[in-house]
Parts: sequence; C-alpha cells; structure tokens
Amino acid sequence: MGSRSRRAPAHCRKLRNGKRSQLTTFADLGLSQKVLSAVADAGYTTPTPIQEGAIPPALERRDILGIAQTGTGKTAGFVLPMLTMLERGRARARMPRTLILEPTRELAAQVHENFEKYGKNHRLNIVLLIGGVSFDEQDRKLERGADVLIATPGRLLDHTERGKLLMTGVELLVIDEADRMLDMGFIPDIERIVKFIPFTRQTLFFSATMPPEIQKLADTFLQNPVRIEVAPPSSTAATVVQQLVACGGKDFEKRERLRELIRSQTDLTNAIIFCNRKKDVADLYKSLEKHGFSVGALHGDMDQRSRTNMLQGFKDNEITLLVASDVAARGLDIPAVSHVFNFDVPIHAEDYVHRIGRTGRAGRAGAAFTMVTRRDAKYVDAITKLIDREIEWLDGKDAIEATSGDSDEKPGRGRRSDSKGTARRSGRDDKRGRDDKPAPVAVAKDVPEPAADEPAKTAAKPAPKQNREERQPRQRAPEPANANANANDDRNNRNRNRHNRDNDDRDPTPVGFGDEIPAFMMIGS
Repeated sequence: MGSRSRRAPAHCRKLRNGKRSQLTTFADLGLSQKVLSAVADAGYTTPTPIQEGAIPPALERRDILGIAQTGTGKTAGFVLPMLTMLERGRARARMPRTLILEPTRELAAQVHENFEKYGKNHRLNIVLLIGGVSFDEQDRKLERGADVLIATPGRLLDHTERGKLLMTGVELLVIDEADRMLDMGFIPDIERIVKFIPFTRQTLFFSATMPPEIQKLADTFLQNPVRIEVAPPSSTAATVVQQLVACGGKDFEKRERLRELIRSQTDLTNAIIFCNRKKDVADLYKSLEKHGFSVGALHGDMDQRSRTNMLQGFKDNEITLLVASDVAARGLDIPAVSHVFNFDVPIHAEDYVHRIGRTGRAGRAGAAFTMVTRRDAKYVDAITKLIDREIEWLDGKDAIEATSGDSDEKPGRGRRSDSKGTARRSGRDDKRGRDDKPAPVAVAKDVPEPAADEPAKTAAKPAPKQNREERQPRQRAPEPANANANANDDRNNRNRNRHNRDNDDRDPTPVGFGDEIPAFMMIGS
C-alpha cells in the first residue's frame, strides 16, 4: 500500500442501498475460491446490500464507511474480504496483521465465530482479547502470532501497556458498532489505539446510526472512503409490528403487566426482554423464574463463562425468555427471535432501534412491545421522532390515562392537590375524632390541619416537642431523631392498604415501611 493523504475528505462516495452494479451472487464479488466454498457450505448464495456494497471496495484496499441497521449482514461484509486478503502473508509473534475492535465481549465472540465458520478452509491464527479471560492464556496465543486480532478496547490497551503487543504490523483496522463505542465511552480509547497503528492502514468503519460525533470521527480515521448506506439511519425493520403498552409506574405493576402480555402471545417462540439497568435485569429475572417461566439473564456484571453459557442456551432454545441489558442489543446474531419486550423505555432513542432490531431479522416477522408509564412520554416522543413514524398503542392511546394515578408518584410524602386545588389527604381524615383510642406512635392529636392553599410541606411539619414528650412513655421503641408527624401517621390505614395493594405475588407486604416499600423487598415479585 502506498502513501496516503492525511487530509480528511470533504465528501465520500455514496452508494445508496448497495447498488453499485448488477452483482447478484458471492461469486461476482471477487472473493477467493476458499471463501466461496465456505460461504456455499453455510448455505448462502446471495449477498445482502451491505455485503454487495462493501466487499468489492474492501478487496480494492479502499476505506469504507458502512451504515446499516443490525441484522443486515455487516459482520460478513468485512469478514469475507479479510479472509481473502489474508491468504497471502504470515503473522509474526505479538504483531497482529489485522485488528477488529468491538464494544462488547459478546460481539467480539460473535465475530470470532464468523471467522471460524467462513475461514474453515484457511489456516489462520485468530486471537480473541476480551475481559473475563486469563491474561496468560491470551499472551500464549499472541506469542504464536495473530493473523486476526479481535478485541475490546479496554483489554487491548491492557496488553499494549504491558508491552505484550505491538501494532506496527496492522494492515487493516475494523471499527465495528461505532455508535455503540460512543455510547459506552470508548472513543478516547479508540483514538489512543489508532495512534499505535500505521497511518498506511486500511480502515473499515461500521455503524448503525450516524450522529454528528460519529461522522466527525469517521472523517478523522478514514481516507477517501466509500460510503455504503443500505437503509436510512435509525430506521426500523418493516416486518416488525411495534406497539406501546400502558402500565403503572410501580415495578411490581409493570412485572404483572409483562406476565399478562407474555401469556397473551400465541405465536411466541422466544423473546428478549430489555431493561435499562443491570439491577432491574436481576430483579425481573428472579420474578419471572419465581412465576414459572423459562428465563435467563444477560448483563455486564456477569462473568464471561456465565454470559456465554446463558447466550448459548438461548440460541439453542433451552431458554425461552432472555432478560438483558443493552449489552445484548447490539449486533448479536440470534436470527430467530420472535418477540422483543422493552420493560423500560430506552433513555436514548437510538437504543430502541437496536433493541427491536433483535427481531424481524432476515425478512422474518417479529413483534416488539414497549411498556410505557406516564413519566415516559418524553422518551416515547424522542423515539417516534427518530424513526419518523407513530407507534400504535396496544389498548388505545387513552389506556395510559387509566393506569393508577399514584403509580408514578412517591406516596407518603405529604398531600397533593387535584385540578380544583383541594387537598387530598391520603386517607387520614377518618382518623380524626378517635381520641378515645390510644394514639399511634408518631401521630400528634393537637396538630392543626393545614389550609388547602398552604405548601405541601406544611403537612409534614414536626409535632410540638411537648406532645412527643408526653407520648414517650407509651412508645415501645425509641423514636428516630428525624421523626415527623406524618412519617408513620396512619397505622390503621396502612394495615388496610396492605390488603388492597395490587401486589402481583399476593405475598404479605413487609411491615414497617409505610406505603413506600424499598425495591429490594419486592425483588421476588
């Protein structure tokens, strides 16, 4: 490869929908016979648009900017030409010939599987550098030389800084899922890694979306690239039926609604359920398991062996439901997912595209349900704006208004006012006039009722010190220093609410927390 200009180009060569010629088969793309044989054995004959557009210029040693949603065959779009180009040459110890950067361990492992599948006729050393695996084992593989090095940024830098890896021999660099790299904060690491690689490299840059930050990054790393854009950025597959599901804001309400939704699907074969937080993944997994569902979990805090086994069990249909964080939303090759459930509305609208991209792959039909509470309105608006289409409501748009009004609020923190400005007292009025009975621990009889137009905090005003002292002999335990008049203001009402609370497991509600039960006490629900 000759010298190259350091100036980033003002424009890229665009190839819409991969239509660069009348190519219809893999044999027309310039791949070697060994690669074509492996592709045929895998059962593929016709390339996808991203493959048709990316493979020929890649074989011409051109830089590539590929934009395509998940499930379009991006991985094979760079694996196949790389195998063809690597048939000449030999790797040297600790000096990889090619480098592929992936944001997650799962994606890196999937690329490794693709090289094993399509490179079965080659004798190439393929090394996987990811977290959760022994450094010593990885060092031994690097010593034998790596024709292909597949790595996550963090582990790659660890090896480099330990002096175990030289990247001066890298001829081809692949940056995959670049927008996910941005979301996960890997861009500074990517910039450091690129500085270790010769400027004369060939770079293949793939992303499902192209926000301004990614475009700027591409302009920095690529030299006169061929741009292949096979679908409008941030679009969703037409074969996926998308619906919004109204539900209450409490976690146990959402869990109950999710179970109803799952049981109502007659055509469900398997499904991925996405949560925004790793903690919620663990809680929902325990709840579904308790209710007799075939379920697994996948999130970033699991060790690599557990993550691999869980994912394999899902692929082999040993597990029907997979509860996952967004670590599973990007690029994983699970072709036969029938349903996707968003237990939480994704905070970033782009994540919605990647989540539902797990179903409806390769032209298959799919279904995606997103559970929406009242407080999720702004996130739903951002999603509809991004995908440029309205999403239907399962029970009609008005269904969100029928959900519990108190579900999205924090109860037990004073009063609220309705639209007419009258105070709603959360059931304390029936306590007045019962002076003939012993007073509850933290209730002061002589505290006057606040006026309707006073601030809410007035209702939470501490009782007079004198009253607390008078009640002290009747208390069974010392009162907390920060106790107030309505912290435990209605023991009898609380007992009634225990029986009325819509707890999905019908288990006794933990005593002593008022209406605001800590989340950890409801994990099994």
